[in-house]
Amino acid sequence: MEKIIKPTSGFLALILLLLSFGAGIVCIVKGVPANEGEPNALLWIGIVVVVLSLFLLAGITTINPNHSRVCVFFGKYVGTIKDNGLKYVNPLYSKIKITLRAQNLESSKLKVNDKMGNPIEIGAVIVWQVRDTYKAAFEVANYDQYVKVQSEAAVRHLANSFPYDNLEDETADITLRDGAEKVNEILEKELNARLAPAGIFIIEARISHLAYAAEIAGAMLQRQQATAIVAARTKIVEGAVGMVEMALAQLASKHIVELDDEKKAAMVSNLMVVLCGEKAATPVLNTGTLYQ
Repeated sequence: MEKIIKPTSGFLALILLLLSFGAGIVCIVKGVPANEGEPNALLWIGIVVVVLSLFLLAGITTINPNHSRVCVFFGKYVGTIKDNGLKYVNPLYSKIKITLRAQNLESSKLKVNDKMGNPIEIGAVIVWQVRDTYKAAFEVANYDQYVKVQSEAAVRHLANSFPYDNLEDETADITLRDGAEKVNEILEKELNARLAPAGIFIIEARISHLAYAAEIAGAMLQRQQATAIVAARTKIVEGAVGMVEMALAQLASKHIVELDDEKKAAMVSNLMVVLCGEKAATPVLNTGTLYQ
């Protein structure tokens, strides 16, 4: 599990190390013999101080905002530094740099089959962030690649779980085209479950591209148009029947004209043709009686 450590200030360590480095240089200068005589102890002390100061300088590290350092001591996880600024840690620590910033992943347009077996194209935009640096560093080999592969797998599974629309599955509660927020919520939930082992949290997931595959797009468009035409015709017929019924009722109630069953049938037929026809009807005037 992730463990947060609080290292000492890097500024204080830097000042002390620079002072010790300068003192070592002074010792070396004073320890060098003026003539060809033997060097005194100050020379060796200065060399040791300079080398030690340079070695300890390796422990100074800079951590930018929304970044972290995972510290490892000879294969053992020590902890994670998330505080920003100049910090000082054990110079023997190996430090793994992991960003904590939110990152975008736009999946490629995947060609998959929906629940009904229709080939479709689908893509998603995913916003993710590292929440557990220990898992991101040690539980998976490469967390960036892990996010990409698992995201594509989740998008494929989502497409296989629901129909594109309800043309073939009229009982479907959720479809990819009309599901909108519900579909995105399901995708986000599955991504969080898949990426939890890597310490990744999904901030947002959205379907960015959704369409029928090219080989069936034309046929599906014709089918959608036919469905729309049938629905429109149904509404037109329902309205026409209501208007005919209203016309007959008003003629009878106001005693404008008495019609027998044959004439009522003819009137209904004519009205339905006029009201349901795509083009305007051409009237024919009858100058005789109703029966001529």
